[in-house]
Amino acid sequence: METNQMSLEFDAKSENEAFARITVAAFISQLDPTLEELADIKTAVSEAVTNSIIHGYDNGPGRIKMECKLEDRDVFVTIEDKGKGIEDIEKAREPLFTTKPELERSGMGFVFMEIFMDGLEVLSNPGEGCIIRMRKHIGSMA
Repeated sequence: METNQMSLEFDAKSENEAFARITVAAFISQLDPTLEELADIKTAVSEAVTNSIIHGYDNGPGRIKMECKLEDRDVFVTIEDKGKGIEDIEKAREPLFTTKPELERSGMGFVFMEIFMDGLEVLSNPGEGCIIRMRKHIGSMA
């Protein structure tokens, strides 16, 4: 089993969301994903990072750790923050649920992560932050 991995830590600022998305896209390019697979992963990473910034840190200061591991044809992405955490993970994963309606949040972040990736795990304790683990198989059409 061949593996390759990288990790990155950056400030929880909205301008770094695109940086995270592009970094993951560049790293997984070695697997020669389709444009659709690439777009799916970039969207899921965007949603996870945005959740950390907006919900985890309330747009305040903080750090986000992103890890990406390639294992054969599987991509594993972990997004971790030390923000306020999620009170009710099951409720947070419901379509259209948002704790920030005043910011016109769609409440679809976890839904998009689940749709675009092949696996999603959300770990969180209030006051301790959040860990989002996602998996995507590259080449499922082959």
